[in-house]
Amino acid sequence: MLASALTDAEAISELETALLGDIDPEEDAKRLFSPAPGGEFLLMPAGGTKFSGVKLVTIAPGNPAKGLPKIQGIYTLFNSRTLAPVAVMDAAELTLIRTPATTALAVKHILAARAPMHPLSAKYPVETAVVFGTGPQAWRHIRALQAVVSANTTIVVGRDYNKTESFAQYCRNQSLQVEAGDAASVASADLIICATSSSTPLFDNAVIQNHAVIAAVGSHGLDAREIHPELARRASIVVESRASALREAGDLIPARSVAEWQDASLINLAELVQGKFTPNPDKPTLYTGAGMAWQDLVVASAIHDRVVLERAQH
Repeated sequence: MLASALTDAEAISELETALLGDIDPEEDAKRLFSPAPGGEFLLMPAGGTKFSGVKLVTIAPGNPAKGLPKIQGIYTLFNSRTLAPVAVMDAAELTLIRTPATTALAVKHILAARAPMHPLSAKYPVETAVVFGTGPQAWRHIRALQAVVSANTTIVVGRDYNKTESFAQYCRNQSLQVEAGDAASVASADLIICATSSSTPLFDNAVIQNHAVIAAVGSHGLDAREIHPELARRASIVVESRASALREAGDLIPARSVAEWQDASLINLAELVQGKFTPNPDKPTLYTGAGMAWQDLVVASAIHDRVVLERAQH
């Protein structure tokens, strides 16, 4: 039900509206961790005027080897006035909606800052897009990006070529023109999406073009490392929030210390959407995201309202 409750374009619009309204990413609650047998619990609470919510998931690194999901959990939505629960949703599916939508929103507004004369409501033409990853997040990112960019060529890159080719074929079966490639494909890329759990850089910083837009969104934690520290030092940076990035952005912290990043005037997602970002044409632009509770709340609230409305109409 969740997957069909909102289109990618609608999820992007809901997040955009929230950031143009009363959402301040810097005020978002911290992600909370607690040990669990064979993994850990992750708790993400967020309060809002109409609804509040809590995402509770388990992370079991050994599950994929058993043919089981690494991440499982539930999202509970509450009435903010009474704190009564009003809905329970699958947390993994909710994450598969809000993460690609947030990335697509960031890409849209970075491209808008780079081409201010282009109509914001129109898709941005991209010659070559490269997506690292062959899992659910990679697929949903490829799909969500269709709402904001028009890519002439989309290339997917994975660790195993046969799996990568199978994934590319799956995308083609969904009427999306996708090819299998390798890390060298980034040399000609205008847009690069990293949707992996890698702990080592996925590609060489030296071959990235200055006009490229890179989104590193595969995982959270200081041990995550999808891009090279040299690229983080070289690029213009956009983050979900400064506070969360300095706690959890493994793609940033090794490149500079927290104190150095604090002096770097990082632009957050709200400021990007509000038109306060001026990219340097001589530098690539890097967006890093680890996922935030306010995003879950915005999307879960929109899904709840949509389902309630559809039931009332029937």
